[in-house]
Order: sequence, then structure tokens, then C-alpha cells
Amino acid sequence: MNIENGEKRLAEIKNKTKKDVDEKSQIIASEILNDGTIIEMLFDPQKNETSLAIWKDNEFKIRKSFESDGVILKPHSAGKDLLKNKVILFPSEPKECGSQKELIQDIQEFIHKYLSVSLFFEKIASYYVLFSWIYDDFNELPYLRGLGDYGTGKSRFLQVVGSICYRPIFASGATTVSPIFRILNDFRGTLILDEADFKFSDATTDIVKILNNGFMKGMPVLRSEGNNKKSFDVKAYDVFSPKLIASRMLYKDTALESRMITEDMNLCSLGKDIPYNIPDLFWDEAREIRNKLLMLRFQNKGKIKINPELENREIEPRLNQIAIPLMSIVNDPEIIKEIQQYIKEYNEKIKTDRTLGYSYQILDAICELLDDGYFRPTILQVAEKFNKDLSPSETITSKKMGYLVRKTLDLKTERTRDGYVVSESNKEKIEILRKRYGVEKRSEVVNDVNIDLEEKEEEINVKSLFN
Repeated sequence: MNIENGEKRLAEIKNKTKKDVDEKSQIIASEILNDGTIIEMLFDPQKNETSLAIWKDNEFKIRKSFESDGVILKPHSAGKDLLKNKVILFPSEPKECGSQKELIQDIQEFIHKYLSVSLFFEKIASYYVLFSWIYDDFNELPYLRGLGDYGTGKSRFLQVVGSICYRPIFASGATTVSPIFRILNDFRGTLILDEADFKFSDATTDIVKILNNGFMKGMPVLRSEGNNKKSFDVKAYDVFSPKLIASRMLYKDTALESRMITEDMNLCSLGKDIPYNIPDLFWDEAREIRNKLLMLRFQNKGKIKINPELENREIEPRLNQIAIPLMSIVNDPEIIKEIQQYIKEYNEKIKTDRTLGYSYQILDAICELLDDGYFRPTILQVAEKFNKDLSPSETITSKKMGYLVRKTLDLKTERTRDGYVVSESNKEKIEILRKRYGVEKRSEVVNDVNIDLEEKEEEINVKSLFN
């Protein structure tokens, strides 16, 4: 009896000791301590081991764990499926990286060896890779995208450029979006996303949430999740990180579009020296570059700041937001000029696309006023209706509205004592435009609703007769 009690007591002590150790332990992928110490997780696939690289006082040490303020910091287990299946890639050890120019050359040569893109995008992608390793020093960031149809090299773009970004998370194999939220929140790495995988899924809206919130610090996505008490908790997921995206089409949301640096993969053909299949050597080469980039992170974390001199007040604020952080890490004036020219051309494209997209919205505003009984709506009224749900930076003046009514819809305007109005002579043309753009008459919509309500009332009355 005493022996049984002794064994039971010993088991209780062991369990308590294990519980105390677990409570004092924390599994991390990276950490920055208050004294400036930087800790990054390593994974050596040949030894199948994980460890921590600790950078302090301009030198690093590799340890299995590290104690800080009474908490034992540990790396994730090497047996984790995310590591075994290359869902997330890590460096294996810090390596000397040389100057920024030398490192950029190594990155560009690696990309050039395995991927066919324009020379400009090759350079941009090289700097984006470098930027991804110190992205958390900035408050906003751009996304890098390959745009094109099937068979244009989008997946190769994700694989090649993604494999050398900071802690790449190859999330396209996820069947739902839930694990993406968790992995991003826990590992804070570069999201590699083939959006085509989610085309026919309800996950699409959640992916857009990640992209809309993930370009700026302090914009977590809130999700309601079940708990052990059979109720729901609201959890905030941090989705701020660099992102590489492959998609077939542009986004309808111009705000989201403006956060992309895009390469049209339809214009790229496979170079004769580029292999059709990725060799095993590719992964070793990618790991060597990640090792050098880890040293770059150690040496530069917290030292690169936004350069306000790169601001351009002539372009969209959103484009400044994403371009300036990337340009702030570039020390090559020629590359900065090329990026500025790209952003300027993209800014003009956005303006053109927006003007073309105005047609439906302007027509909708005019028709809504006509359906409300305004036989000759003024241009000012049309502008007010058009601007109702827009932010101050997106609204347009009545003067510009008059120009767009005439140029994009080819409608006549007349000058009256109340200002310029949409002429009554446009009646037939407006009806044609209604059909072309699918703008329904409000009276018809209201009648449909009334008919539905009447049918429901009749249904209720019939049921009441039999009750």
C-alpha cells in the first residue's frame, strides 16, 4: 500500500514539474527582446533539427533554447508537418552576406536562373525579397504579384521568389482559410498565395480580408471562434506581412489593386536556359541565400527608416504608401528612378481605369434622380448623388461631373438658372444606356417588393383560415 502511494506521489510530482516547465516555456519562430537581442528560428533539413540564432552585440550564437526574464524560449519542433512538408521555410544558419550590392546580385542571379520575367521585375523582385527580411521596421508595405493565364509561369514565380523571402508560408495548399489566419499570426512570415486555388470557394472573401488588412500594421482581422464552453470568442489575427500573389485577373477593388506591384506574366516566355522542372539543387541554393539574408536582418534590423524625400505629391497617396518603404531600402539611384517611373505610369493607369469605370456609376446616379421625380437633374445633384458613399479623396467636383456626363455617356447638358442640367432630350438615349448597363428602374424594383409582400400576406391569410 505504501509502495503504491509512493509511486502515485512520484507520478504527481513529475506531472507537476512538467506542467511548471511547460508554463515557463514559450515556443517561438522569432522574438525581439527589450535589450535589442534578436532571436530567429533555424531549421537544418539535413540534420532534421531546429534551433535558435541569438544576435546580440553584433555577434550571434546558436542555441537549443534561450532564457529571458524567467521564460525559456524554444523553437518549433522539427517534426512539425509544416516544416517536413516545406510549408514554411527557414534559414539553417546565419552566413556572411557582403554588401547590399553583392547580395542583390546573388538574389537576382538566382531568380534569373529559374524564372522568366522582365528585367525590371527581376530587379524589383530582388529588392522585394530583401525588403521582406526587414519589413517589420515599416508600417506599410506593397504586395508582389504575377498576373496571367494558365501556363504563364505564375506558380514558378511564387516558388522561386517565395523560397528566398523572409519565412515564406506556402499557403496555397490550404483547403480552407482558417489555417492561413493562424499560421500568419503565429509565424509572421511572407504569405505565398496562388489565389486561383480559392476561385470557387467561399474562402475568397476571407482572402480579400487578409489582403485588404495585411498591408498596414495595426489592422488585424477579427474572427469569431468556438471555445470549450460551447460559446464564441472574438480573436484578432495579425495578418501584416509581405505577400506574393498569383492571379489570373485584376481585382475589382481599385484600393486593393493600388497595393500591387504587378508583372504581366502573359508577356513572359520561358527562356531557353531555364529548366522546365525545378532540380533538387534549387532548394539548397535557396537555403544558402536565406542564410545570407538572415545575417542582413541581424545587421540592419531597426536601422533603416522611411525616406520622406521619396514622396511624390502628384501621385495617389496609396501608391506613395506602398512605394516609399520599398524605395527606402534601395541604395541604387537608378533603381529608385525606375521604381518611381513605374509608380508614375501605374498612377496614370489608375486614373484612366477610374474614369472608364465612372460610366456605370454616373448613369446610376442620373437614373436614380430621374426615378425619384427629378425630370431635369442638375449636374450638382448628380455629383452629390455620385459622391455620397465615397471618401473625400475620391469625390469629384460638379465641373468634372459635367465633363464626364458629356464625354463618357455622350449625354447633352443645358445651362439654366439653376446651373447645368441633364437635358430632357436625352430620354431615349438614357433608356438605351439603362439596358446596356443593366440599371433597373427604381419603381420596378419597388413594385417587385410590393408584389412579394402582397403574396406573403395572402399566404398568411390562407393559412389563418385553416388554423
